[in-house]
Amino acid sequence: MESIMSIPTWQLSFLFGVCIWIFVSSMFNVTQKIRSLIQPWVYHSVISGTPTILQIQRYQHGFLDAFFSVLSCVVSVPFYTGFLPLLFWSGHGKLARLMTLLMAFCDYSGNCIKDVVSAPRPKSPSVRILAATKDEKENALEYGFPSSHTLNTVCLSGYLLHYIFSCHENLDPSYQIVGFTFVCMFVSLIGLGRIYLGMHSVIDIFGGLVLGLTILALWLHVHNYIDSFVTLGQNVTSFWIAFSFLLLFAYPTPEHPTPSFEFHTAFTGVALGIVTGVQQTYHQFHHENAARLFTPQLTISAFATRTLIGIPTILTVKFCSKALAKWILPITASVLGIPVRSSGYVAGLTVSSPVKKSNEVKQTDGYLQKMFFSSQDSFDVDTGIRLLQYAGLAWSVVDLVPSLFSQLNL
Repeated sequence: MESIMSIPTWQLSFLFGVCIWIFVSSMFNVTQKIRSLIQPWVYHSVISGTPTILQIQRYQHGFLDAFFSVLSCVVSVPFYTGFLPLLFWSGHGKLARLMTLLMAFCDYSGNCIKDVVSAPRPKSPSVRILAATKDEKENALEYGFPSSHTLNTVCLSGYLLHYIFSCHENLDPSYQIVGFTFVCMFVSLIGLGRIYLGMHSVIDIFGGLVLGLTILALWLHVHNYIDSFVTLGQNVTSFWIAFSFLLLFAYPTPEHPTPSFEFHTAFTGVALGIVTGVQQTYHQFHHENAARLFTPQLTISAFATRTLIGIPTILTVKFCSKALAKWILPITASVLGIPVRSSGYVAGLTVSSPVKKSNEVKQTDGYLQKMFFSSQDSFDVDTGIRLLQYAGLAWSVVDLVPSLFSQLNL
C-alpha cells in the first residue's frame, strides 16, 4: 500500500469530497427533500399514463409476450454479466473494461434515482404485468422511475456503436446510418416492450432515455481518461478500494426496502474486481496488441475452448469467494467489536422476522449513515459478502482465467 505522500492530491480530494457529500446529505436530509419535490409529479405522470399502457396492451398476443420477454432478458443485468467476460476473452479488453465500468455507473445512477424518487410502477390489476423470469420478478420489486432497461440499452448500445465507428474511421457513411438506425430501433423496442409488459409507464421510459443520453454524452468525454487511469495510473487499486467502500454509504434510502441496493453492491464489486485485476495484468493480457477473435492468433475453436474453461472457473471462484467472505467477515467484525447481522447469507447471524422489520424501519436514517451516524444496533454483513463475492468473480475474469489460458497456450 502506498504511503500518504505518494497518493496523488486529486485522489485525496475526490475521496474527501465523497465523504463530505455523505455527511452533508445525511445531516440535511437531502434524499427526503428531493423526493418531496419530484415524487408527486412522477406519481401523477404514472397514473395519467395508465390509459396509454392499456392502449398498447390491447394488442396482446402470445408472440408479442414471448418476443418482448426475451428482448428484456437480452438487455438484463444477468445477460451483461455473461456477455462481458466473453468480450474480455475475445481480446477486446478496452471495450470490455469500459463497458463494465459504464454498466456499473449506469446501475448506480439509475438505482439511486429510483430510490430517491421512490415512484411506483404501473398499478395492477388494471395494468397487466408480465414477469416471466425470476430476474423480472426481482425487477418488479424495485421502483419504476427511471427504466433501467432503457437506460442501460441507450448507454451500452450507444457506446458499442461509438467503439465500432472509432475502430473503422473510414467506414462508409451508409453503414454508419444503418448502425445508428439499428440502435435507435433497438432502444425503441426495449422501451415499447417495457410498457407492453406492464413493467414501466411512459414517464419511466422517458426518464431512462434522457438519463441514458446524458450519461453516454458524459462518458464519451471521459472514457479515455478513465481507461488510462485504470491501466497505467498511480495508486489505482488503493483508490478504487476506498472509492468502492464509500459508494456503499453514498446511497439514498428508499421509502421501502427494494433490491436496488443489492444490485448496486454487486456491480460495485464487479467494477472493483475488474479494475484491480486489469491493473495487475494489463501488460500481460489486456494491452491493445492482445490476440483478438477472428484472427490467426485467436481462432473460433480456441475461443470456444476459452469459454468452456472460463465460465466454470469464474462460477467456481464466485462460489468460493462467497464462502470465504461468509467465514472471514463475521470473524473480522467480531474481533473489531462491530455488531453484525445477516439477512440470509450467514445462518448464525440471521435475525428473526420482527427484528428484521425493526431494522428496516431504522433504515429511514439512510444508507448514508450506516457506519458513521447510525443508531442501528448492528450492520448487515451480507453487503460486504456480496461486494467481495462479485469482486472475486470479476477478478477471476481478467486475471485468473487469462493466466489459465496462457498456461494452456490458448
